[in-house]
Amino acid sequence: MADLKQDTADLSTIPIRVLIVDDDEGHAQAVAEALERINCDCRVAGSGERGAQLVHAESWDVIVTDLRMEDVDGLEILRIAKEELPEAEVIVLTGHGSIHSAVTAMQHGAYTYLTKPLDITELRSAVEKASARLRLIRRNAELRRSLDERFGFEGVIGTSPQMHAIVEILKNVSPTDITVLIQGENGTGKELVARALHQNSPRKNKPFVPLNISALPDSILESELFGHEAGAFTGAQGRRIGKFEHANGGTLFLDEVGEMPLDTQVKLLRVLEERRITRLGANDELPINVRLVAATNADLQKNVADGKFREDLYYRLNVVTIYLPPLR
Repeated sequence: MADLKQDTADLSTIPIRVLIVDDDEGHAQAVAEALERINCDCRVAGSGERGAQLVHAESWDVIVTDLRMEDVDGLEILRIAKEELPEAEVIVLTGHGSIHSAVTAMQHGAYTYLTKPLDITELRSAVEKASARLRLIRRNAELRRSLDERFGFEGVIGTSPQMHAIVEILKNVSPTDITVLIQGENGTGKELVARALHQNSPRKNKPFVPLNISALPDSILESELFGHEAGAFTGAQGRRIGKFEHANGGTLFLDEVGEMPLDTQVKLLRVLEERRITRLGANDELPINVRLVAATNADLQKNVADGKFREDLYYRLNVVTIYLPPLR
């Protein structure tokens, strides 16, 4: 995921756009000068009416507004801001006699209120905290955009008719909870397809949890899948959450599922049928809500015929199969 760090640039160097609405223009200019010293790009509106016009006309990150103004008051500025710029944070300035109105502003979505005369350190701190929240929102949005670009359908589109047919299947099954089996040689992009399925599904904001079956010794595979309680086996010193629990609400991707031992296949089949797991060493069953995507480079039908893979599990996994073409 190192490339994502490059895609999501450091947003802390981007100035925060601040609109200051106050009919005491001298006070507004002093606020602007104080905030410009902490990398804010400030604009002053000398009346509530002018402030409302600027909220409608431009985009702002933080709006600092006096509560009491003759034409358009701070509560109206707040209302307009929440309609026009729902992500913007509004800080209300009020005199000591207007605390009740400031609390009302908080109830209507103001970020905070500050009392006059202003403590400049307190003002800067409030704007910086609001800015940090905005940067987090921006960073998350940028991360989602990067994920959509990397794991969206365009990320698996090739030039061959086969790949375009695969994308059509992905578009049809991504919005569902159908179990998908991806078959293809090593290096054909099975995990990329699985991530595209997840990223374009209603589960995209929940975990995508990959597990390579062939990379784990048989002795710890069940613990990895289902978790364990303290003392469940030698060396189990504490409770461990398994991959199914970790993926709850999201997608579990089991790579090289053809390598799974028969004993574990029985337990996996039961989980798929009952949508419940039991940690090793526990008695209680836990409900799970997980979409399963499996992948293999093996011929599972041959493995079934050879007695190496359970036929009932094969049909559970093989609801929709995507065959990835070889690279050669």
